Amino acid sequence: MTANPATSTAARSSVRWLRVGPALLGTCGVLGFLLIWQAAAVTGLVDSRHLPPATEVLERFIANLAYTDFWVATGHTLRAWLLGLLISAVAGLVLGVLIGSNSFLVKATHSTVEFLRPIPAVALIPIAALLFGPRLGSELMIIIYACFWIVLIQVFYGIADLDQVAMDTTRTLGLSFMERVRYLIFPTLLPFLMTGLRLAATVALVLAISVELIVGTPGLGQEVALAQINGSAPAIFSLIITSGLLGIIINMLMRFVERKTLFWHESVRGGKAA
Repeated sequence: MTANPATSTAARSSVRWLRVGPALLGTCGVLGFLLIWQAAAVTGLVDSRHLPPATEVLERFIANLAYTDFWVATGHTLRAWLLGLLISAVAGLVLGVLIGSNSFLVKATHSTVEFLRPIPAVALIPIAALLFGPRLGSELMIIIYACFWIVLIQVFYGIADLDQVAMDTTRTLGLSFMERVRYLIFPTLLPFLMTGLRLAATVALVLAISVELIVGTPGLGQEVALAQINGSAPAIFSLIITSGLLGIIINMLMRFVERKTLFWHESVRGGKAA
């Protein structure tokens, strides 16, 4: 049976659009936003002291790339982000497995978890400033507190999703607790854990910059505060753009890790990563 040439061409065009279309639309959206921004600043619709033209901000952003201080500040922010995320991930995973695997501990800690989890991490910034001052410890305290609960709750969800028949089977076979964790619990909760890590990664970056801005620890947030003191709107907006780009890169990185880690899971094989 001979394929219809018109149908084949349409199918190829459809596949090509699925590959290129989203990126093209995204690029057009960014360019459109920049044009509206530039027009609003140049025409005086918005005071240029508060919203400088996009060209000035982009020029300052590109100039920052040549400054050592800019990269040092970015490195400080990423250091706090990475350390806070790693510590909260390990703590959330270990305690989540230990508590979630024991019904008594789940009931005993339920009220405490539900009381502490909703407390905004930013509300603890004054306490962190008093304890650690403008140092790395302030950032880690806030990041770990916020991200720990995200990871912990996701681990709880993963353990709750366990097949009880499979769990009973592992007990019947005489598997130790660590063997159950390795062969049954961890593979089941891994998709939930990766979702928690992806969410926590974004939260960690936001909080790192927030603490730097408020407390004055070294990093991009501190640079924003200094630019505000100097009254340099282009510098402020260029640093905001830097923070946004870091967020995009981190999200893309976490999605890449998620796809590689869960290559065997149906959500990834079906192209619908959570």
